[in-house]
Amino acid sequence: MRDILRGNRRGKLIDWLKIDSWIDSGIYGAWTGFRDWWSSYSTFFGRFEVKGPLRAVNELACEALTLGTAALLVLSAFALPAFDIAQGKINLSDEYSVTFLDRYGNEIGKRGLLRDDSVPLAEIPDHMIKATLATEDRRFFDHFGVDVMGTLRALAENARADSVVQGGSSITQQLAKNMFLSPERSLTRKIKEAVIAIYLENHYTKPELLKLYFDRAYLGGGSYGVEAAAQYYFGKSIRDVTLAEAAMLSGMFKAPTRYAPHINLAASRGRANLVLSNMVEAGYLSEGQVFGARMNPAKIVERTDSNTPDYFLDWGFEEVRRLMRGKPHHIVVARTTVDLGLQRNAEDAMAETIKLYSRSRNFDNGALVSMELDGAVRAMVGGKDYGESQFNRVSSAYRQPGSSFKGYVYLTALENGFTPNSVVSDGYVSCGRWSPKNYSGGFRGRMTLRTAFAKSINTIAVKLSLQAGREKVLANMQKMGITHLKKTCSLALGDTGMTPLQHTGGYAVFAAGGLEVRPYGIEEIRTLGGDLVYNHDRDEPARKQIFERKVIEQLNTMMQAVVTEGTGRRAQLEYTYSAGKTGTSTAYRDAWFIGFTGQYVTGVWLGNDDFTPMSRITGGSFPAEIWQKYMIGAHDTDNIPQIPGLELHPVQVAEQARLRAAMAQNATTETPVLQPVENVKDMSTGTRQILEKMSTLLKDAKPVTGEPAGPRAEAPTTPAPADSPKPSLAAAPPEPDGLAITAQPESSLSADRDSGTPLPQ
Repeated sequence: MRDILRGNRRGKLIDWLKIDSWIDSGIYGAWTGFRDWWSSYSTFFGRFEVKGPLRAVNELACEALTLGTAALLVLSAFALPAFDIAQGKINLSDEYSVTFLDRYGNEIGKRGLLRDDSVPLAEIPDHMIKATLATEDRRFFDHFGVDVMGTLRALAENARADSVVQGGSSITQQLAKNMFLSPERSLTRKIKEAVIAIYLENHYTKPELLKLYFDRAYLGGGSYGVEAAAQYYFGKSIRDVTLAEAAMLSGMFKAPTRYAPHINLAASRGRANLVLSNMVEAGYLSEGQVFGARMNPAKIVERTDSNTPDYFLDWGFEEVRRLMRGKPHHIVVARTTVDLGLQRNAEDAMAETIKLYSRSRNFDNGALVSMELDGAVRAMVGGKDYGESQFNRVSSAYRQPGSSFKGYVYLTALENGFTPNSVVSDGYVSCGRWSPKNYSGGFRGRMTLRTAFAKSINTIAVKLSLQAGREKVLANMQKMGITHLKKTCSLALGDTGMTPLQHTGGYAVFAAGGLEVRPYGIEEIRTLGGDLVYNHDRDEPARKQIFERKVIEQLNTMMQAVVTEGTGRRAQLEYTYSAGKTGTSTAYRDAWFIGFTGQYVTGVWLGNDDFTPMSRITGGSFPAEIWQKYMIGAHDTDNIPQIPGLELHPVQVAEQARLRAAMAQNATTETPVLQPVENVKDMSTGTRQILEKMSTLLKDAKPVTGEPAGPRAEAPTTPAPADSPKPSLAAAPPEPDGLAITAQPESSLSADRDSGTPLPQ
């Protein structure tokens, strides 16, 4: 029995013939079923077969549906981040109202929507609304956020004129750009603008959108919104503007700086006249109704100085919002670090170069930021024209630093055994499949590190980054607060974007001898009642020594060589030594010069917003010239502190000798010598304490009333006749002052600052 079972086990366990027949029948059944289904499917859709000319139309419709679906997917890819942008910001009103003061306490501007300053849409004059709609968006109440007909009409007009003569953006699209997006000219931004406009149309009514537009639009002179603009230009509320004034305001929505009346009154009145014509063309008014406004154009309030540091104020407002996050105060006064004299000097230096050379050398914008060695920003130019573009290129534009990044690479090399006199070879080097080339082409052989840095040799910078370690370079950048860089083969040549504010702050560490530097623009914040909420010196952590001073001194001597014998010779100053580094990115898209003296660190960038190449502009050309122009006007004394590692300039030596002689002469005549100020702030600690004490005493003083503060001894009097007049309160003798304060003479308060003694850093 066991043998029988053993012999027949294979046949009983696996029936191969049955499995084979099951597979064959299954495949055959599936095939016949599919064939029958396909026959039924073809028969059914055969009823809809189109022949002849309609077949071509059908094919086009199918292709359009396919391409439309693909386009919808692409739009969705842009729409999702646009929705995130809108949903993240739409409910965040400007919850802070900030009055800004310069470093000396003078008011320089405001940011944020004032709560007692908003005018309801119902109180805005009808002619202001009509003038805006006639000029900016006549179909505003008909479209869904994007005016398709208006866009097509603008494209046709621009194509006919071969230039941009008409804009196609609706009011809702302009609002989306003003509230959520940067002003860059790109297809991505236009798609996001359209998507956010549709989003806004679906969440707000037309009157609400129009009110937001009137409140958020920039109209020149540092004024946002029609109410602020009416107060600034005409000295009246928007409720009271005339037809001529409304036409002038409406004409500034397109280009507030170009048509601002305090800058170009003729252009502003010409634009207002065009707005009046638009109102007639749109059917809002007749020619007779606008005749009076044409004959009597708007007149503006005279202003002696309309220059406000708008880019700085925008950045300062963001800084205030960051510092005040989580605190209950929303209406505050912020004393900033900006120096209006240096600010005007910076704007003039930038504007002059752009005006003279931008057209011939194909660049349209620039940025400049200047700070003291502790990071206090004294001047900020975020672009050539704030009215044309409010995008702050100092704090928000990430541009490739090019060779100006080499300063960080050489710092790392000096920390890892190299010295300025170390001999290196300019030769072939590769990282993976990539190998760098020098600007001049070819190789120069052996040279010292100092010469390689001064001549900006690319191959040696890459070699140093590989030998010292790119990880160490990135670690040093993180010490300076720059954390977004990645490890790449071309890291040493500045392949990753940095903002001018970050880059200049990094070089400030070198100027400060290796001390930590964090750029800042707010000195202190107070409530309207004068209570101190924030003070930079009190509330910020103490600066740390993040790099060895000896290493920084070696690096500074190499940076001096860039200015004296290298690519930055145009940045030389006659009264003090300077140090810095030039930078030019691939295809001349960016040109930099970052440099410093013993008092200021300044960074200059030139380029195009759309990243198109310039006409062979390098960092050692116009950026270095702008830097030099600014620095010449920035230093008001030859008594400038010494750069770590560098000798004093002969002019500085002579100035210090003169000061010592003057102080010695004062000592022999027993004239009290003023002590030098304690730091580079605008007043000494002692003076500040005195002023704060005076403020406290004045705040705590009792209010003056008509009654005596205390009991008095009554003098004997005789009764007055019944018909005699009662004594008048005005005839009473004045009450004695409750508090007498003797102010310190102004000369003694300012003498510390102007004494000429070097300020300790």
